[in-house]
Amino acid sequence: MFPLIVLLLHLSAVYSDSHSLRYYYTAVSALGSGIPEYSSVGYVDDQEIVNYNSVSQRLLPRAEWMKKEGPEYWEDGTQIGKEQEVVFRHNVRIAMERFNQTGGFHIFQGMSGCELNDDGSIRGYQQQRYDGGEFIALDTQTWTYTATMSQALITTQKWNSPEERVGEIWRNYLENICIDWLKKYVENGREELERRVQPTVKVSGQHKDGTLMLHCQVYGFHPRHVNVKWMKNGVDDVPTYETTHVLPNPDGTYQIRVSADVMPSEDDSYSCYVDHSSLGAPLNIVWEQPSPWVTPVVVTVVVVALLVAAVVGFLLYRRNRAGYKTASSSEISSDSI
Repeated sequence: MFPLIVLLLHLSAVYSDSHSLRYYYTAVSALGSGIPEYSSVGYVDDQEIVNYNSVSQRLLPRAEWMKKEGPEYWEDGTQIGKEQEVVFRHNVRIAMERFNQTGGFHIFQGMSGCELNDDGSIRGYQQQRYDGGEFIALDTQTWTYTATMSQALITTQKWNSPEERVGEIWRNYLENICIDWLKKYVENGREELERRVQPTVKVSGQHKDGTLMLHCQVYGFHPRHVNVKWMKNGVDDVPTYETTHVLPNPDGTYQIRVSADVMPSEDDSYSCYVDHSSLGAPLNIVWEQPSPWVTPVVVTVVVVALLVAAVVGFLLYRRNRAGYKTASSSEISSDSI
């Protein structure tokens, strides 16, 4: 397999809060899957910034602020994309041979990127997958490759050899080139990438089988990072029953739901703790037990009583209307003065 280096020597990097720059590469063995034979997509944080595929044959901007880059950037990126397309199509064929596959639909993927945290620390990663399983990964402690499938042993031996030292090449990219590009991208897109949108928080509870399932829905926030947990009597000792991934909304904000299964007690108070960079101080939204008399049965009885009263009132109104007639002058009482 060829080292997957070329594309990233021009495209990279991030800076500010905590940010990441990632590239995903995908090549398939056959058409008919509804996706291009090859595609590469770049992200800053969770925002798609560039895209190249075997159909368009061009590196194209996906974020409005990426249009600040000049024509040379897009020409260079397009050329790199074409070169990388050749590499990944070759990798699919080699992987099929390694697995003794002569046909069918198969997919070879790569992912590389770097992170710059708000404390100045950095992290990099680079790995490949085949048919959904991890194939080979770069150990960023030793900067050598580890095979996670026996079919990748040939590749690790080659890439880790003194002649190749592919891991060291990636180290330079991930620790320097990628970070530099990341800083530039964040500077260009700072208004969008670092905008602050405060979350909306909704808490609810559901009694079931003698326990109380608490739900805390946090939505409409930006940036992505958020800390959400349930508190008992102001103390963080409530085991999380279920936490969804932070999911994107169509408007570019995010949402998450955190649930906890607890034993209900009148002496205990439960609250949802939410900490987000858009907030001056963390939120603590208390879940309030509904009043005991406000139960579905009581509500039903009240609604039925109101309906009955309305029907009876309508019938009385109809009867009075039917029995009423305008009085003539001769029927007026004679004792009226």
